Amino acid sequence: MKNSDNKINDNINLDVLKRLNYIYRSTISADKTIDYSKKINQLINLYKSKNIATDVNEPWSEKTILLITYADNVKNGLYGKTISDFISFYNKFFSSFIDCIHFLPFFPSSGDGGFSVKNHEDIDPAFGTWDEIKILSKNANVMTDLVLNHASSEGKWFKNFLLNKNPGKDYFFTINNNYDYSNVIRPRDHDLLKKIKILNDTKNLWCTFSYDQIDLDFRNPEVLLEFITLILKLSSYGIKIFRLDAVAFIWKETGTTCLNLPETHEIIKLLRDIVDQLDKNIIIVTETNLPKEENLSYFGKNDEAHWIYNFPLPPLIVHTFLFGDSTSLTKWSMKMPPAQVGNAYLNFIASHDGIGMRPAEGVLSEEEINSMLMRLEKNGSQFSMRKLPSKKEKVYEANISLFNALQYTDEDSEGKFTLERFIASHSIILSIEGVPAFYFNSFFATQNDDKSYLNSKVKRDLNRHKWNYSNLEATLNNENSVENKCYELLKTLISIRKAQPAFHPNATQFTLNLNKNVFSVWRQSRDRRQSIFAITNVTSKNIDLNTNMINLIDDEKWYDLLNPEVSFKDEQNIKLNPYQTIWITNFKEE
Repeated sequence: MKNSDNKINDNINLDVLKRLNYIYRSTISADKTIDYSKKINQLINLYKSKNIATDVNEPWSEKTILLITYADNVKNGLYGKTISDFISFYNKFFSSFIDCIHFLPFFPSSGDGGFSVKNHEDIDPAFGTWDEIKILSKNANVMTDLVLNHASSEGKWFKNFLLNKNPGKDYFFTINNNYDYSNVIRPRDHDLLKKIKILNDTKNLWCTFSYDQIDLDFRNPEVLLEFITLILKLSSYGIKIFRLDAVAFIWKETGTTCLNLPETHEIIKLLRDIVDQLDKNIIIVTETNLPKEENLSYFGKNDEAHWIYNFPLPPLIVHTFLFGDSTSLTKWSMKMPPAQVGNAYLNFIASHDGIGMRPAEGVLSEEEINSMLMRLEKNGSQFSMRKLPSKKEKVYEANISLFNALQYTDEDSEGKFTLERFIASHSIILSIEGVPAFYFNSFFATQNDDKSYLNSKVKRDLNRHKWNYSNLEATLNNENSVENKCYELLKTLISIRKAQPAFHPNATQFTLNLNKNVFSVWRQSRDRRQSIFAITNVTSKNIDLNTNMINLIDDEKWYDLLNPEVSFKDEQNIKLNPYQTIWITNFKEE
């Protein structure tokens, strides 16, 4: 009979054992499964013995805002290592309104913006040390990547793999000539397999993303154990949010798509079980750049990811503003299920990657996607391709900075309203259900880094500009600069949002279908005291609306959060300027 904490003795945890039995039912013996269960439980108990449990708070609220950044997004030799530079910049420009920081991989790496990890345990000395992360984590929630799917061809694991030594022996996924990979869904256009000679034998290495990123073999429990150990170690440094990079690809089976397989979901459930035992404030985030239903599946039954990325948002919002038509965004939003309590959507428009096209499949028509790609190309985009089973290629992502993506439209070919359009697009992710996330470069209206792209020939480098600290600070001190205007406008919007209970990530949402020229949602706080009608003009034209379309309650006083001097009542005409947003509410913070 098991006791309340799901243990049958001090060495075996039933939740962990159940997950391991499913994952490794056909690859290792029952006795070995029990041995691994004991090892994992010992690691959990060791962590608990060395770390003081933190008070359990509500893990997220309307005040939760995520900043996505590289460790060296802003750097200045005068401040030493780049994490120190970032902390200095964060304290000066962000700490008053942003409480969560997603550091993209800061581990030693051989490429792909840090995602070709050579050593998962250390910070690259060029960036800093764990001591700096510990300091930062006292004042902000720090998020880091677990690059689960692959490791660098120059890393210690792969070097040991070639020598048949531990750690690394049998860590990488290889197949023989009988393996059927004809149905594999590819995110890239290179050949999947790389032949290599190892100890007088030829192996077919599996390379989902690049030949520098060799896929790990999770059929070997030692690989899973490495990442569990890593989670415990990083948690002890103050990391509270773990992003599971490319997690949908980690389990492979012959004859299948090798994507979203049941074992993958069970591994995530296992990691969720473990972090729930460590600290109820730890958050698991899955990075699954996939169509809607596949992406939503990573919530599980509230037993997998706490947050999932709302991947359709970037292509949908960009399409909406490029063509001044909210029809597809509204239709999609109306059909999105609300996240359960204990789950939340992570809403973003821009990140370190390009604008992903796979999530647009089934949401935008082929004609709409093609029209958007043509417009993006005119605005300066390059395109990364993926290979279909038919051997044909299809656009996987548009590589372009968000500011460039929205710079010109067919109606605004001179870019007269570029900044207004850019800010309006962000007002949407601040108003809809979920946690909003902002890419560092978006705060400063950053344009394509053509110089970096020309030097590296890496298309994603267009959207990965790195700033000199002094230059950026000087630019922000110039009130007439577009960087200053963009930063101040976004800061104001975020600061206002943070004070509104109706913008809690799990507050009630109802999408309003007013007309194609606006996007609008109604939000209601969980205590039902506050309502907000968030309405954004998605066009470069003046738009007239009447408040009878949104049913303002007569005995309530209504005003615009973004312009508190403006009040509203039923049967009132509203004029919206190009790309104007209004947040009509009945609630004033006391």
